[in-house]
Amino acid sequence: QVQLAESGGGLVQTGGSLRLSCAASGRSFRNYVMGWFRQALGKEREFIAAIGGTGSVTYYADSVKGRFTISRDGAKNTAYLQMSGLKPEDTAVYYCAASRWASRRGSEYDYWGQGTQVTVSS
Repeated sequence: QVQLAESGGGLVQTGGSLRLSCAASGRSFRNYVMGWFRQALGKEREFIAAIGGTGSVTYYADSVKGRFTISRDGAKNTAYLQMSGLKPEDTAVYYCAASRWASRRGSEYDYWGQGTQVTVSS
């Protein structure tokens, strides 16, 4: 069992930066692929990024490639999403999730956090 808790969301102006954190409790953090997803109001959940257990392999959605960076710290059992060059269309609730498999599909993730709101003003 893994419990996830996101933090770091907030209100930022266009072009600004935020770093989201996802603290994981439970054992075997490094055995899980950590992913970030987002869901804007009235839209479907969207894959953002994922990182393998050792942190050596990362995946990004085209919409955030070059602007967002996913990372993880095994000693702290925490995954991060560094977001820069934020745009109004990045406004959404951001969720972290854990999976045994590297996947862009939310259905492949077993554990989810409660989400954190990111709002980008124009």
